[in-house]
Amino acid sequence: MTSPPPPAETAAAENLVIAMDGPSGAGKSSVSRAVAIRLRLRYLDTGAMYRAVTWWMLEHRIDIHDPAAVAAVSDRPRLAVGTDPAEPTIQVDGHDVAAPIRSRAVSAAVSPVAAVPAVRTILVALQREIIGTGGIVVEGRDIGTVVAPHAPVKVFLTANPTIRAQRRTDELRHDPDATVALTEAELARRDVIDSSREASPLARAAD
Repeated sequence: MTSPPPPAETAAAENLVIAMDGPSGAGKSSVSRAVAIRLRLRYLDTGAMYRAVTWWMLEHRIDIHDPAAVAAVSDRPRLAVGTDPAEPTIQVDGHDVAAPIRSRAVSAAVSPVAAVPAVRTILVALQREIIGTGGIVVEGRDIGTVVAPHAPVKVFLTANPTIRAQRRTDELRHDPDATVALTEAELARRDVIDSSREASPLARAAD
């Protein structure tokens, strides 16, 4: 007995790479996961990878404002990333860090770490390995420009700064110090760092 052919949209998406870029709090994760589930694709949150490395740096008391210090140990964290859009996972050295990487401490430190070229070189290589031949929705800040510049579908998603801050504050509801105003200020600072760094800045792809 032969199996029925897959739905046309699924067959067409087997090698598809969808690049979803945009600033923090714009809704990339919600949209990317929904699209991946709908099209039966894998899902990769590259921002979580940079957060995981940042968490490791903080745990090991590395000065995240010293690029040389960060670069010197950038190859030490061992990441394991799950690509199921219904339940994405991320581990560092065998530890589940899905919750701690969303803390305000990590959010405040991730941009300086992500700006270090040595970190980006290692993680971009791993991201491309995970992407492989496709069948995946990938979200981040440099997917359409650096990680997967030949992706046939590219989206640059953004939102009103206050809406972005409200979204991120809702995620930090267990942190009594997280207010919309403070979060909006922190997001604005991250936007400046992410957009002005020399290595793979946040940018809308020309195409």
